[in-house]
Amino acid sequence: MKHTICLMNDSFPPQIDGVSNTVANYARIIEQKHGHSLVVTPDIDEKNDEQFPFPVLRYASLDARWFIGYMAGIPFSPTLTKRMKDEKVELMHCHCPAAALFLARELRGLLKVPVVMTYHTKYDVDILKAFKSKQLSGNVIKIMISNINSCDEVWTVSRGAGDNLKSLGFKGDYIVMPNGVDLPRGRVSDSAIQKVTGGYDLPPEIPVFLFVGRIFWYKGLRLIIDALEGLKSQNVDFRMVFVGNGADFDAVRAYVTSLGLDDKVIFTGAVKDRDQIRAWYCRADLFLFPSTYDTNGLVVREAASCSLPSVLVAGSCAAEGVSGDRNGFFISETASSLAVKLYQLCSNREMMKRVGEHAAEELYISWEDAVAKACERYEIVIDNYKSGKYPKRRRISDRIMKGNGEFMNVLSHLPTFGDD
Repeated sequence: MKHTICLMNDSFPPQIDGVSNTVANYARIIEQKHGHSLVVTPDIDEKNDEQFPFPVLRYASLDARWFIGYMAGIPFSPTLTKRMKDEKVELMHCHCPAAALFLARELRGLLKVPVVMTYHTKYDVDILKAFKSKQLSGNVIKIMISNINSCDEVWTVSRGAGDNLKSLGFKGDYIVMPNGVDLPRGRVSDSAIQKVTGGYDLPPEIPVFLFVGRIFWYKGLRLIIDALEGLKSQNVDFRMVFVGNGADFDAVRAYVTSLGLDDKVIFTGAVKDRDQIRAWYCRADLFLFPSTYDTNGLVVREAASCSLPSVLVAGSCAAEGVSGDRNGFFISETASSLAVKLYQLCSNREMMKRVGEHAAEELYISWEDAVAKACERYEIVIDNYKSGKYPKRRRISDRIMKGNGEFMNVLSHLPTFGDD
């Protein structure tokens, strides 16, 4: 049976991140194959919503990108209720536990439909980074967990994400619902690779290591750079390519320079073209992702789509489902462990190729398959809600709504500090 699903998130294109990409893919595939979809998200001046084959409903927001990296949605929109009733929404699927979920909680009582929440990332890390106060961060986390506890069903992108959620005070159960990859499985042509990477110093006989993602220290970047210094000290030649941008970009680049690695490390900056990113995956010999912050490691599956094996920290969320020396490589969370692994693999590029082929066969999951699985679960959630199997939820109290409004008002009066 086909249903109308409302996907809600605090970021959506033109804001690009892993979660906004997830929402866009969910909406696209639901609209194409499984029913009807619409997206509800904060307003942003740069939007171009006409490009999407589904409705995008925007609500009022404040520009808090300088502070938290996102538009701060103001979840008070009476007009949304009527528009969503007109669309005959049957389930709301939130992908962020902030403004989007406040709005969903308020609308649930009016629309009489269930709310599903996907927990994507370790929000406690981002909250502490934004507020720089353990006490204030603790209060924000309590509000977030209260929000999540109110959902009819909670999904996580990995077991590790679920463990993190539990550690923050979440009391309920969760279902692991992994995300997919929007890159097709298979390598691009040699000419396509050359077009993208040909202008860089990448001798064909030299191993190429790759990182794709936001340039933040907590992604394990210092560990990578320290390992590269150790590799250079053993007279091993290599090239390391960082694809992406982020708040720590200048600091990471300066650290590379301080260790005398400029001749071996390449920074491309942000690359938004997915075909170009795919070309980088196909050019590299090894993907380095020693992050213990990420809850899903979607880039590991992206790399696998191009038969590129990853080096991961054993026991990390990114390593879930990966078998060491079969379809990926494991290290401990130290630079010396990574350096040893790279030293071993640099002299065995055939092994890297073989493990990469296994990764493509065993780790890759398309968005089509991921969303199909989610839609099967939507059926169950809708039936459970209609049959009264979920606890009755009260609408958000006036006190909480007033407090959230005051918080948004404070944000609006804080001074801005530019784009960094």
